Amino acid sequence: MRKALPDPQIEARRREPVPETVDPAIEALVHDIIGKVADKWTMLILEALHEHGTLRFTQLGKVVGRISQKMLTQTVRQMEKDGLVRRTVHPVIPPHVDYTLTPLGESLGAAFCGVWIWAETHHAEIERARASFAEREAATSRLMAND
Repeated sequence: MRKALPDPQIEARRREPVPETVDPAIEALVHDIIGKVADKWTMLILEALHEHGTLRFTQLGKVVGRISQKMLTQTVRQMEKDGLVRRTVHPVIPPHVDYTLTPLGESLGAAFCGVWIWAETHHAEIERARASFAEREAATSRLMAND
C-alpha cells in the first residue's frame, strides 16, 4: 500500500487529551465501521482501488484475486452505501460498471496505511512470537500424548 499523506485534522486530534466521556453514537459508529472494514475483502478492495485508481468490476475482481463475484458485489455495495466508493454505470451494452474511491474512502485508506507500516515494522517480531508459540504448543501436545 502506498504511504498516504497524513490528514491534518486527524493528526491534530491525536495530540488532544483523550476525552473522559465518549459519545455513544460515535462509539457505535466506530464499532460498525471497524466491523465492516476489518474484513479481508473490504481491505483488499480498498487497497486495490487506492493503488490502481478507477477499476471496472471485472478488473477489480482480478486485482483482488480469489474473490467470488457474489462476495465482490456484496462488498462493493456495502462500501458504496458507506460512502467509501463511487459506482458508475455507463449506459452501454453490455453494461460497463466501474468503481473509484471517494475522498472518504481515500481517507480511510490513509488511516489503515498505519496498520501496514506497523506490520512492516514488526514483521520479524511477530514471526518470532508465532514460532515460539508453535514450539510451546508442540511441546504441550507431546507431553499430553505421553501421559
